[in-house]
Amino acid sequence: MTTPTAAALIARSNRLGADPENTNYAGGNTSAKGTDTDPVTGQPVELLWVKGSGGDLGTLTEQGLAVLRLDRLRALRNVYPGVEREDEMVAAFDYCLHGKGGAAPSIDTAMHGLVDAAHVDHLHPDSGIAIATAADGEALTAEIFGGRVAWVPWRRPGFQLGLDIARIKAENPDAVGCILGGHGITAWGDTSDEAEANSRWIIETAAAHIAAHGSATPFGGVRAGFEALPPVERRERAAALAGTIRGIASTDKPMVGHFTDADAVLDFLASEKAPALAALGTSCPDHFLRTKVKPLILDLPATATVQEQIARLHELHADYRADYQAYYDAHADAASPAIRGADPLIVLVPGVGMFSYGANKQTARVAGEFYVNAINVMRGAEALSTYTPISDAEKFRIEYWALEEAKLQRMPNPRSHQGRIAFVTGAASGIGKAIATRLAAEGACVVVADLDLDKARAAAAELGGTDVAIGVAANVADADAVQAALDDAVLAFGGVDLVVNNAGLSLSKPLLETTEKDWDLQHDVMAKGSFLVSKAAARILIDQKLGGDIVYISSKNSVFAGPNNIAYSATKADQAHQVRLLAVELGEHGVRVNGINPDGVVRGSGIFASGWGANRAATYGVAEEDLGQFYANRTILKREVVPENVADAVYVLTGPDLSRTTGLHIPVDSGVAAAFLR
Repeated sequence: MTTPTAAALIARSNRLGADPENTNYAGGNTSAKGTDTDPVTGQPVELLWVKGSGGDLGTLTEQGLAVLRLDRLRALRNVYPGVEREDEMVAAFDYCLHGKGGAAPSIDTAMHGLVDAAHVDHLHPDSGIAIATAADGEALTAEIFGGRVAWVPWRRPGFQLGLDIARIKAENPDAVGCILGGHGITAWGDTSDEAEANSRWIIETAAAHIAAHGSATPFGGVRAGFEALPPVERRERAAALAGTIRGIASTDKPMVGHFTDADAVLDFLASEKAPALAALGTSCPDHFLRTKVKPLILDLPATATVQEQIARLHELHADYRADYQAYYDAHADAASPAIRGADPLIVLVPGVGMFSYGANKQTARVAGEFYVNAINVMRGAEALSTYTPISDAEKFRIEYWALEEAKLQRMPNPRSHQGRIAFVTGAASGIGKAIATRLAAEGACVVVADLDLDKARAAAAELGGTDVAIGVAANVADADAVQAALDDAVLAFGGVDLVVNNAGLSLSKPLLETTEKDWDLQHDVMAKGSFLVSKAAARILIDQKLGGDIVYISSKNSVFAGPNNIAYSATKADQAHQVRLLAVELGEHGVRVNGINPDGVVRGSGIFASGWGANRAATYGVAEEDLGQFYANRTILKREVVPENVADAVYVLTGPDLSRTTGLHIPVDSGVAAAFLR
């Protein structure tokens, strides 16, 4: 049962976390102190409810709170071994927990428990961090807030910082909060509403002061040629660069991407100060843990050609990796975790926008959001003073902190297709939808491509939010439409790894009734359509240099001569040979090309529902509702084939277990001897 204290804390946290002006995703933490009944003694006990490790304020629930006994937490002062061993105190929090369940206590738990206030908020607002990272932040704090907000010099989060803030609060009885140098803000109050009001007052007062007294051009003038390209041209350039940039970001391990051309990003990249400020890196720990210490920024104008930009990006990437290795070598010691990769997580292209990367789409998107926060911080600091982030040595202490490493090691093992981006045609129904569903369940980001945009979006929505799947329109018989659909894919997720040519239709007619129009339609959608999709996707796969998979959903009819389907079977044979041809041609790029030959997939099939089923049933002299069983009865296994069986084959072909297989066709037909491959 949720206590009133916890309920009020959750409501306050959700309000604060819902507003990006207050804090960023999963940034900051909040707490409340109160009493509850000890189930052992039956007596009241003082408790601390605090947001646990890894949670998000905007979506916080009771399960995201850690609950600790306040007397035991405060008693840790008596055994604190000093700042050199303060990391040991995190394990000690476990001995202060009250009850079962809840979240693991975060590193900031000491701050909340030791500060003598009933309610405490620790947040990372852009305006507050702007003051915290200004060269004269301490003087600005006094000027802006008077004695109501104290200054706390930079210290890494931990037990000692909690002691520092507790002492400073005691020494400044009129203060309602503090600015944490290089980091963020902390505010407190006797009631939950008072703490929230104080947090908002600090944030709004800082923002108002920057607006009223800051420079109108904090980033300097505009660099000629670095201004934003027109929207359509910007999008085309971003799509043309996306594969190369994703390959750069994925040199050490595959990454999913996110693209934004928000005004804040474009204005920053056009400015005179952008190169120097970007090189300084971010300051707030929440920022650089997600964005790396600094981004890779292209130093060519937007007027450069795509080829010039690609060549320069590769040069800059080599420099970036060498620089990051030097950063690691300069600060690592024998106890440091191994280097986690030297590729950038943020790539900035003037005139175009920002590409951000992570192990999954949400992480990539949030990394981009955090760098926008960093731009806002730099703007505020430069408007009033000089942006001065914490040192690289301090950044390294946090980035390669043993506690941060332990948190990473606790993360669950990735699913088989995590980090992979799948583009599935004809995926709003039937076999395509089953494939999209299976790949999403295995961790892939999925682009549901279909002739019907509304149905594509509806199918994608069933798989989850836009961090999991998107729906795009794709007339596979139109080269421009195919390119537009793949542009949507790379701008949504950074690139493409896995392409499934599934879009199709079928006309069941004997030779003399098959018209030229029938023949052209059948071949345009499946033979030409598969060719166009594979060609456009291959450019991306080659640019990425990450290998990949192309899968053709062909048919048993590609090798079996069935009655009354000359156009359909001929085009399936065309698809089957495309598999062999492309397997040979794309193999040097690490791209595997394989096919699947289903048969008798009646249930859930869009093709069978659109008239093909009735025609085939008439051809074989059975009722349409019995067609699935008819197909099953003529097989060796006597089992009906359903869309999920085909999806299983795609999963196996594109997973880790057949990494040396290309040019293969897998029958998924319950065994049709006449269609055995020879």
